[in-house]
Amino acid sequence: MQDFQYKAFNELFDLSGKTAIVTGGANGIGKATALRLAQAGANIVIADLKLEDAKAAVKDIEEYGVRGFAIECNILKDDDLVNMVEKVVAEFGSINILINNAGGGGGGRENPTKISVDDIRRDFELNVFSGWRLSQLCVPHMKKSGYGSIVFTTSMSSINKSPNMSGYAGSKAAVNHMVANLAHDFGPEVRVNAVGPGATRTAALESVLTPEIEERMLSHTPIQRLGEADDIAGAMLYFASPVSTWVSGQTIFVNGVGVQTLD
Repeated sequence: MQDFQYKAFNELFDLSGKTAIVTGGANGIGKATALRLAQAGANIVIADLKLEDAKAAVKDIEEYGVRGFAIECNILKDDDLVNMVEKVVAEFGSINILINNAGGGGGGRENPTKISVDDIRRDFELNVFSGWRLSQLCVPHMKKSGYGSIVFTTSMSSINKSPNMSGYAGSKAAVNHMVANLAHDFGPEVRVNAVGPGATRTAALESVLTPEIEERMLSHTPIQRLGEADDIAGAMLYFASPVSTWVSGQTIFVNGVGVQTLD
């Protein structure tokens, strides 16, 4: 049996010289993830609908001594995705990490008697199709570089059961299974994983959170608090880093061991 050569601890999370794209990276979980990857040495591309917010995030990122790049991108527009990948490769020479974080939908508002199939289709376009397409565009560059990690943001809704969530939850469940299959398509050079946040204090949650809802959530959460964006970013860093080089096709839920729903 060959002796296993242990790497130094800091090498396991070292992303020096790597280039990471974070979609929806200007705020919330996306920004927290971008900052964590920058701390580990990665150059960061913030792709976001809100260009001014993306530029502000880049200023924070560059405080870690890495390069940042902001680009306006609508993940529903294929031309935007193609243009972004071309600009990133021109600017940095390669792509090594893709955080498919941007998404959305009508979760919690999807009463099936009041919405149309177009609403459901949009859930899948935001959460499934866009990330699949961007992965397709980035993987050739990852394979060429010899290092690739793709991480999707999924959701606890992908395994929870709740009313008015069928489209959003269904699309996130599709992400989990798609990740497991893409890992077979893109290996060995590129790993594909997903992180599923539980109830996390972001602007989206705060817009619907009430003290009563929070109390109910915490009654089913052994770690007695809601998540913070940096809690999710830690799992993203794990999947992006060399420490997880034998991990692919997996979904990890970061949820305080709890089940948090709006109902």
